[in-house]
Amino acid sequence: MTERGEGSNAALSKYEGYENWKSNIPVMYDWFTNHNLVWPSFSCRFYLQGTDGFVPHTLMITNCDVVKPRVKNAEDISQFNEEEQSPFVQRYKTLIHPGEVNRIRELPQKSTIVATHNNSSNVLLWDLEAQPNRHPVNGAPASRPDLILTGHGNDVEFALAMCPTEPFVLSGGRDNSLVLWSIQDHITSLGSTKGSPKLGPRGVFEGHDAIVEDVQFCPSSAQEFCSVGDDYRLILWDARSGNAPVVKVEKAHDADIHCVDWNAQNENLILTGSADKTVHLLDRRKMFVGGVVLPIHKFEGHKDHIFYEPQWCPDRASVFASAGEDGILNIWDHLKVVGNNNENARAKTRSAPSGLFFRHAGHRYRIVDFHWNPVEPWTLASISHDVDKTGCGVSAVIMLGTTMKMQEQKHGRHLPVYAFDMLRQIWRMSDLLYKPEEDVEEEVEAELIQYN
Repeated sequence: MTERGEGSNAALSKYEGYENWKSNIPVMYDWFTNHNLVWPSFSCRFYLQGTDGFVPHTLMITNCDVVKPRVKNAEDISQFNEEEQSPFVQRYKTLIHPGEVNRIRELPQKSTIVATHNNSSNVLLWDLEAQPNRHPVNGAPASRPDLILTGHGNDVEFALAMCPTEPFVLSGGRDNSLVLWSIQDHITSLGSTKGSPKLGPRGVFEGHDAIVEDVQFCPSSAQEFCSVGDDYRLILWDARSGNAPVVKVEKAHDADIHCVDWNAQNENLILTGSADKTVHLLDRRKMFVGGVVLPIHKFEGHKDHIFYEPQWCPDRASVFASAGEDGILNIWDHLKVVGNNNENARAKTRSAPSGLFFRHAGHRYRIVDFHWNPVEPWTLASISHDVDKTGCGVSAVIMLGTTMKMQEQKHGRHLPVYAFDMLRQIWRMSDLLYKPEEDVEEEVEAELIQYN
């Protein structure tokens, strides 16, 4: 296994291109805010506060005011201080977590319920509404989980998913297996019991020969899911047909596969990201030609390992984002590669990687996670880990958008953000970059007429 957080130092050039990126912020972004954090983060829905041994691990829930499109002017967007905290982010509640957090996911059916991975064999469930606010002082006991999911034979790390259609939880771990739970019978009682009840698995699935690095449900089925691991495999599963793999793709990459995502708008499309620095786009109907795995396309634009899942954009079915050790967040449009021959011809004359749609270069250190806002179109949060500031390697998470009832604010929608402290950026690219070309041309012409 390639350790997360380790990579080529050459790929972590701290300031390469950063000043050039900063000078172009008013052109590329509709809104941008930078929030300086204290501790390193390994996730981007939530953020776990790191510890020096005197303060307990904490999970902090914060709110973020996401500004409406075309409200901030260019001067406001470009003037930010990397060392300051954002005025748009406010802390809401603190939980004391039992140990570090590697991954957090929210339950779509009731998004105030979240699952966490720490360095144990259990998955912990929390009801954020029912949990009391805590003060992280030395010696304070950990908050008590509302439900403990058991079934792994070894530690779990990063592989964690919640089902979009039913209250199912899926996890992968160092025991090379996947474990599936249904929490249907426990949702109504979460937060009401004095102890932490335990729930055994609905199924255990074995087919990997190494650590399972990531798992993902099919967007329309609680019974179908996929997984990737350090054995270079992508495996498709269907719990209705038993505990054995349905499709096993050997050597889906040339190195450990760390992440996978399933397209919610086109369920035949699956993305995988790997330590071989590439993202593969596969069609599950035709992944093989002559017994050899054949991706629709291999996206090559990163200079170092891709550790955290490429994520499909909720606003356009053909767009996805990827990030990794090189400190770059790339946004791709696969139709610009496979959609038409004219685009393929133009791509050959460009220096940019084929299919590259946008490049966010606002982080000077490795990006450890990011998340598309599911409510505000084309808005993302991203977190980077300054490897020179601390070696504690503590996980952390942030999330935009789906855990509490939204309220209208003067800045726009008031969205819940599960957050914490290290370098976090919340941003939205200019709509001139993703709108149809004819609409952009029409708008530019109208502006020219107005100013003439």
